[in-house]
Amino acid sequence: MTTPHISAVPGAFAPVVIMPDDPLQARYISDGFLESVKEITAVRNMLGFTGLYRGVPVSVMGSGMGIPSTSIYARELFVDYGVEVIVSIGECYALHQRVSVRDLVLASGASTFSGVNRIRFAGGDFSAVADFELLCLAWQLAEEKSVPVRVGNVCTADIFLADGEDMEQGCLRGMLRMGILGADMNSAGLYGVAAECGRKALSVCAVNDHIEGSGRVLSSDDRENSFRRAVQLVLGIVELYGSNQRKSH
Repeated sequence: MTTPHISAVPGAFAPVVIMPDDPLQARYISDGFLESVKEITAVRNMLGFTGLYRGVPVSVMGSGMGIPSTSIYARELFVDYGVEVIVSIGECYALHQRVSVRDLVLASGASTFSGVNRIRFAGGDFSAVADFELLCLAWQLAEEKSVPVRVGNVCTADIFLADGEDMEQGCLRGMLRMGILGADMNSAGLYGVAAECGRKALSVCAVNDHIEGSGRVLSSDDRENSFRRAVQLVLGIVELYGSNQRKSH
């Protein structure tokens, strides 16, 4: 059956879903990288597609920006459509000195000031972390292809950080002291839903802005190139994961 936010029929989604923020990015991925593509949902223009990447079934669907939007779509995919894995592709606002624009951040964990995971965890401090297998596959692939990646904790914010002035200095100092690489808007929500549903998730963030500013902001063309590099890495993860699944059966 369909859900309030997804009109796909049962079985329309592949076991692995790639989830960019923007539904038009979902179309970009399906048109540019997948074969035998079929549009499977378009409720509220949140586009979703299923196709093949090098023979591996994969779906791609937008999530919107922010924890609430990401959580709604992730939960319906996991619970109502039986999706096993979600790999999100988003943007990351770099905070740490060792992160540069054009890097990709593999979010091994996601801190947040949002209360959503405390609600899920009966008031406790839940550790929102990536699936270890997916994280290892991503790191392995990045090493093989010499893709500049950083692995570590991000902080999922409830507002889009336009510059450092949007962040209280005490808060920023605390995040830097605790080794937070950057700020995004989705990872903590996705990881919380995945844990609650007993499924796998990984967040890959393209670094397009840096808190230091002064030229450390990518142009529109550079952002597209950065997104494309993230897509290629994620599709490689999908291929490796699919191969591992076939070997285990």
